[in-house]
Amino acid sequence: MSFKTYIKNIEDKTGKSSEEFQKLAEEKVFTNNGVLVAKATEITNWLKKDFELGHGHAMAMYAYIKGKRE
Repeated sequence: MSFKTYIKNIEDKTGKSSEEFQKLAEEKVFTNNGVLVAKATEITNWLKKDFELGHGHAMAMYAYIKGKRE
């Protein structure tokens, strides 16, 4: 599955856009002015718990939050 497909599936499942996840990560202080300041485990655990994402999808959204776009 491609990265873009993972992101699209996450958006479909949660009803939240990738940009909304980026903003939520900033609110939770996982990022500071768009720069990652938290560990991957903290972010993926949050995504799994609060949004019921599987590990692969949580890692894809972590990569997006970290700055990956392709």
